[in-house]
Amino acid sequence: MRVIVRHLILGALLASAAAGHAPAQTGGSPPDSTIATRTNDSLIVARKSTVSAKSSKLLQAIEITGFLALSNVAARIMYPNDVQDGKKVYSSTFASTADHLRTQHWVYDIDPFNTNQFQHPYQGSMMYGFARSSGHGFWTSLVHADVGSFIWKMAGETDPPSINDMITTGQAGSLLGEALYRMADLVLKHGGEKPNGMHEYAAALISPPGGLNRRIFGDRFKDRLPDTAPSTIWQVRFGATLDALARDVATPKNVLRGDATAEFAMSYGLPGQSGYTYTRPLDYFDFQGTFLLSSFSNFIENIMIRGLLLGGKTAETDNSHGIWGLYGSFDYISPYLFRVSSTALSLGTTRQVLLTPHVALQGSALGGVGYGAAGSTTVIASTPTNAAIRDYHFGLTPQALLALRLILGDRAMLDLTAREYYVSGYGSDDTRGSETIFRGNFGATIRVYRSHAIGIQFVSSTRDAKYGLLPNRKLSEGTVTIVYSILGGNRFSAVAEK
Repeated sequence: MRVIVRHLILGALLASAAAGHAPAQTGGSPPDSTIATRTNDSLIVARKSTVSAKSSKLLQAIEITGFLALSNVAARIMYPNDVQDGKKVYSSTFASTADHLRTQHWVYDIDPFNTNQFQHPYQGSMMYGFARSSGHGFWTSLVHADVGSFIWKMAGETDPPSINDMITTGQAGSLLGEALYRMADLVLKHGGEKPNGMHEYAAALISPPGGLNRRIFGDRFKDRLPDTAPSTIWQVRFGATLDALARDVATPKNVLRGDATAEFAMSYGLPGQSGYTYTRPLDYFDFQGTFLLSSFSNFIENIMIRGLLLGGKTAETDNSHGIWGLYGSFDYISPYLFRVSSTALSLGTTRQVLLTPHVALQGSALGGVGYGAAGSTTVIASTPTNAAIRDYHFGLTPQALLALRLILGDRAMLDLTAREYYVSGYGSDDTRGSETIFRGNFGATIRVYRSHAIGIQFVSSTRDAKYGLLPNRKLSEGTVTIVYSILGGNRFSAVAEK
């Protein structure tokens, strides 16, 4: 299953690009315009279903139960020798389920970092997707993902149920699931009133539960999104690491490495679109996924999502538009020497300011608290329990983000993002441990011809780990990558009301 998930994610990335250029700005400016305006662009319009929206009271429960049963069968076949506490992990029975329900002995589990912090959220996104594509909204679908996660911990495995999984599977999985649901919807909208096979295939690969239910029920359970199409900017990037340096301060030797990368990034629902409102969770979100094509063991370098859950528009002027409120975020970052992941709630704002008729500044600032995990790629030996074999640390995680994007007409774009996480000892099985992780990214992209661009990215990551009486651990990593980009629709164009 782990291999399947990795290839499914990359396949969705490539399929969404192959399905056609979904809009960079669904408002649709002319090709020679540097500022997008809201027009009647027939290429990108919200598809209006001729069937009234409905929701099922039973379908999603059947699908989630079936999905969990198939997952257990697949795990029994693929991982027959996984054993914990003398029991095969996936050989669950009615007796083991009854024992879990009776004792309720919850722990912090020892699964690998990528299993706990990404594969479990992806599993949650599937359960969320079954409810979402059955006609339910965000919050109801989130509850279904949480219930599905609880059923899995009780009946899907024989090892003790884990506290961390209930956070990442349901909450992070719902954020990921809603982003995938909306990106699949954009692909279908790009296909017009009756999307062809390529658009249907790409949308199903992005959000498999939605594809399954559309195949069986058509638009019967379609939960319509707002009729006003969102303003978006997206890129598909392919890169090669020009220079990479990973340094462990505790050792005199530096590590040089190289990678081939693929990345998909999208900003959805940018402020400034006339008639667009922020009434549903993730009417605005920012998504980025980066994949290391030359590394099988660390295939997913990062998955990062932040979206507005509750909030609305701020005060506006002719040249300035913004939103603010409560944001949800899911970050999974796994460079070479260390990793960090967090599921969080933050207060923040996203804004666009037109500095000149051809230059725009877009940005977000967030601060909040989540539940995270961080660690190196070597064993952390300080944990005094059987979790000592785990090479990362759980904890309550205060965090902050600042992201800026400068759009220079339709020719160039500069990106700057800074993130910091403090994975504390609170809410952990190792109260003596803490991790401070910083990740900064700078990118410059220049359009060369039509939707083709080249660019350069620099990413710097640092880690400062403290574990009881053990020596402090400091690591740093920096990469410079040359990228080729495919730009969506109107490329770099900013959003402007007409």
